[in-house]
Amino acid sequence: MAHAEAGWSIPVPNVQALAQTYNGSDEQIPERYIRVEEVAEEVISGHDISSAIPIIDLNKLIDPQSSKEECAKLGSACSQWGFFQLINHGVPDEVIHSFRNDMAEFFKQPLEAKEMYSQIPSSLEGYGQHFVVSENQKLDWADMFYLILRPVDSRDTRFWPSQPPSFKNSIDRYSSEAAKLVSCLLKFLAMDMGIEPEHFLEMFRGQPQSMRMNYYPPCRQAGKVVGLSAHTDANSLTLLLQTNDVQGLQIRKDGKWVAVNSLDGAFIVNAGDILEILSNGRYKSVEHRAVVHPTKERMSAAVFHMPCQDSTVAPLPELVENDGRAQYSSTSFMDFMRQYFAAKLDGRSYLESLKR
Repeated sequence: MAHAEAGWSIPVPNVQALAQTYNGSDEQIPERYIRVEEVAEEVISGHDISSAIPIIDLNKLIDPQSSKEECAKLGSACSQWGFFQLINHGVPDEVIHSFRNDMAEFFKQPLEAKEMYSQIPSSLEGYGQHFVVSENQKLDWADMFYLILRPVDSRDTRFWPSQPPSFKNSIDRYSSEAAKLVSCLLKFLAMDMGIEPEHFLEMFRGQPQSMRMNYYPPCRQAGKVVGLSAHTDANSLTLLLQTNDVQGLQIRKDGKWVAVNSLDGAFIVNAGDILEILSNGRYKSVEHRAVVHPTKERMSAAVFHMPCQDSTVAPLPELVENDGRAQYSSTSFMDFMRQYFAAKLDGRSYLESLKR
C-alpha cells in the first residue's frame, strides 16, 4: 500500500530493553520518557462509566427484527462517543486465540530477532516506532510492529516474521475476518447516514487495511510515562483487540479521560478522522491514549481500515447537500496520510486543521 511510504520516523531505543534495565534499579528513567503533567490529568474509571460506553451487538445488527434499532444505536455510538464495544462479532475464537498467542511469542523473542524486521528509512512498516519527528520530543513507553495487510498484493513480505512459524497464517486469517467485519459495519453506518451502502463501500474496494501491534512494557515509574500519546486515528474504522488482560486504553469524553475496560471477547471499535470527514462531522474521531502498568506488560493490536489510495477525503456530497455546507476541506487520500504521519501525535490538531 502506497501510504507505507507516506512517512518516516527517527529510530529510538527499544523500550522493552529499557524496561528491563530501569525496572531492576532505583535509577530514574530517561528524561525523554517522563510525561508527568500528561499522566496527572484526571481519569474517570469504575463500573458505572465503563457500562456507559456503548455496546453494539452484531447479531442484532444483522437480524431483520432488531436491525433498525441497533443501527440507530450504532450511529449514536459513533456520534456521541466515537467508540463502542462490539459483541457477538462472529470472529472464531480459534482465529483470535492463534493470533494472540503468536503475537505474544513474537514480542518474547530476543531483541536481535525482532530487529530483523526493523523499519527502514523509506517505509512505515516493520518493528520500531511512528511519529518521532525530532531528536528532542517526548517519547512513548512502547514498542510497535506495523504491517500493511490488504490488499494482499500490497504486502511487503520482508517485514512478515518467520517466527513463530504459524504467525503469517495467523495474521492472514485474522486480517480476513477483520476485513469482513468492518465491511459489515461500514454498510450499516452508510444506512444510518442515509447513504447508498454499495456506493459507500466502493470507496473501500480491496479493503485497504494495516495493523499496529503494540507492546507496552511494565514501568515501575508508571506514573511518569505514557504508553501511547493522545491522538486520533487517521483511518475510517479501527478494530482494537486487547491481547492480554491488562487494561490501559483511555478516551477523552467531555474534556476528561475515561478508562475503558475491555469486555471479554469483545472488540473495541472507534471512528477515525477520515470517517468524521466523510460523515461531515456526524461521527466523531475521539482522542485516545494508552497508559502502562507498573508490574505487568500490556499488548494490543489495532487494525486500521482505509479508503482506496486514489480516493478523495472530503465530506460525502449527499451529506453536504443535506447540511448546506462542507465542514472540512477536501484532500487526496495520499496527501492526507503524508500530513498525518509527518507530525508527532498531538490530539485532534491535524483533524482540526482541516475544518472550514
